[in-house]
Amino acid sequence: MSDPSKEDTPSAEVDTRDVEGEVKKLKYPRSIPFIISNEFCERFNYYGMRTVLVLYLTRKLDFDDDTATVLYHTFTTLVYFMCVIGAIIADSWLGKFRTILYLSIVYTIGSGCITLGAIPTWDLDARAMTIAGLLLIAFGSGGIKPCVAAFGGEQFKLPEQAKYLALFFSMFYFAVNSGSFVSTMVTPILREDVKCFDDDDCFPLAFGVPGVLMVISIIIFIIGKPLYKISAPAGNMFVKVSKCIWTAIRTRSREKSINPREHWLDYSEKRWGRQLVDETRILLNVLKLYIPLPVFWALFDQQGSRWTFQATRMDGDLGFWTIKPDQMQVINPLLILVFIPLYEVAFYPLLSLIGIRRPLQKLTLGGIFAGLAFVISTIVEIQLEDTYAVLPKAGEAQLRIFNGLNCDYRIQTDIPEHADFTLQRMSMFEEKYISVQGVAQYTYTLTSTSPGADCAGTVRGEFRLAEEKQMSYFIRKQAGGVGMLPYEDDTEKSSKGYPIYRVLGNTATNRTVVFRDIDTSDPFDRHTNGSLVYDLVESYPSEYEIFVDGKLTLTYEMRLGGVYAFIVSDTEDNPMTTPIIVTDPNSVNMLWLIPQYVVMTLGEVMYSITGLEFSFTQAPESMKSVLQGCWQLTVAVGNLIVVIVAEAKIFDAQKWEFVLFAGLMFVDMGLFSILAWRYKAIPLKKYDEDDANATLPIEQKEEHGLDNPAFKKASDE
Repeated sequence: MSDPSKEDTPSAEVDTRDVEGEVKKLKYPRSIPFIISNEFCERFNYYGMRTVLVLYLTRKLDFDDDTATVLYHTFTTLVYFMCVIGAIIADSWLGKFRTILYLSIVYTIGSGCITLGAIPTWDLDARAMTIAGLLLIAFGSGGIKPCVAAFGGEQFKLPEQAKYLALFFSMFYFAVNSGSFVSTMVTPILREDVKCFDDDDCFPLAFGVPGVLMVISIIIFIIGKPLYKISAPAGNMFVKVSKCIWTAIRTRSREKSINPREHWLDYSEKRWGRQLVDETRILLNVLKLYIPLPVFWALFDQQGSRWTFQATRMDGDLGFWTIKPDQMQVINPLLILVFIPLYEVAFYPLLSLIGIRRPLQKLTLGGIFAGLAFVISTIVEIQLEDTYAVLPKAGEAQLRIFNGLNCDYRIQTDIPEHADFTLQRMSMFEEKYISVQGVAQYTYTLTSTSPGADCAGTVRGEFRLAEEKQMSYFIRKQAGGVGMLPYEDDTEKSSKGYPIYRVLGNTATNRTVVFRDIDTSDPFDRHTNGSLVYDLVESYPSEYEIFVDGKLTLTYEMRLGGVYAFIVSDTEDNPMTTPIIVTDPNSVNMLWLIPQYVVMTLGEVMYSITGLEFSFTQAPESMKSVLQGCWQLTVAVGNLIVVIVAEAKIFDAQKWEFVLFAGLMFVDMGLFSILAWRYKAIPLKKYDEDDANATLPIEQKEEHGLDNPAFKKASDE
């Protein structure tokens, strides 16, 4: 049989003494590179998948922005709720090594489900595969999250390797943010710049590459097994604390009047011992400060949902490079790597000059930064509103007239403020605010002001408008002369951020119109349309050559967010294409998002790191794992807040939702300031062996015979 002590410490020379009694220097555990590499690959997978998730939900699965936001934050909520489940599984049954291994396999299966569902040729139910994959990833990722760092910490012998342990956590945090940074940069490129399965993009590759990294992480983790120090499950403190609290509540309800105690937790002392009661009391004292914390995470995690959607309504063209909307998320991990050392050498010393030194002060300031970030995002959203399409509201209708003839026309109507106007050839007239209740009819007279037989004649008719509708009329040739072709229009920008266009054909016969994408290494025909009034087509932002019956008629760039109409007409039997911008393309550059990301990251570093540091220093040693689980739960609750707000659909404009979250954050930090001011730390007690025996839970006293009257008498003597 092998020596268990040797199996526990294969990664380094143990703390032994030579023949002269001198301590040998312990080497850095050889198992750590495997754990760090495993974490890098796992974080690459998680953040890579999450970076493109909301765009996949809207662009491929056709969910609207609100539903995609709900799914995104529900998934994140489940991930952080599963952290507690993973800790219980590891500490109570499987141990950290097997928990990480088994749940990583579940995690990989989930990544595979999403990847396979994204392959259009397999004809799978993409929505069902995605939901199943997200559930498996939530269970796998959340389950291993509390285990990996703790498993790495177990590889060190303390206090002899305390310096090495500090280095490990720095490397671990660097691996987390490096994996996030690389994947957030790479997966949008895989999504948009690679074409696969005859699509304009390649979501299967964007999901598949992170999935492969997850497989690699498992292989790396298994290879390192001979070097690991593997500890057996020691029982989950989270469960013990829960039982202690439940016992106190039940006992207090029965004995409050006959057995008053100083503190309500004291009612569980008989069953669980004095030490657990005292430490639970300290824990709950710290957890009162956690009550306001979820609001911060409600704001922070919208970087991957609402802020990404905001980026889709902006222009990423820098001249030399085009930023993709989901790539904006790369700013956060990049800034974290920069800000952490800056805080230590510059920011914190500066803050101390104005009296901000204590951890709770820093945590409050971090929350205020998050609120300010949403104030900035509100200002950006207000600027973006000027670029959005104006849609008709109750009591209003919209009218557009497209002139598809090479003639100028005088139009006389009984529409208020538009009794007489001229519509130039190959142009558009629009009125976005016509007062209409229900349905209205307005007469018109169309008279050519251009010479030539093709332009002669007068046309009379009626415009039929409906409340909250957009009606368009197309002036074109028809049998017997010139006529107006009506159709219901839609000028709203694509929720995917792509350009939208419609072909309006004014030709003697039906013609084939081809849009050839030339802004690629290998130009190809993206769309082939008939030349009559064609349904709206959502296209890819690019430069196009437009061919009519094989003849090049126009080279034109369609940009993000634009809505276009292309009039195809015959001029002396030669086809001609004229572009008309119906809704302006995105014009606000994505770089205007940088300030809100900078301010949010400033808040994150101060809020997250300081909060954990404070909580861990205040909690008893045995309660630190419980506190870690509770910290993860605040992230889950924060994402749940976003789900509730998005599902409620209270606001008709995104800016008001941003205002709500900013205001909520400031009020929340006001509440936190009150709790922080009233917070009084409970001193940690030290329990010697006699105290420990005296305060053991009743089950352990019975097990060791410590409840025997003879033992008690001898102990008293």
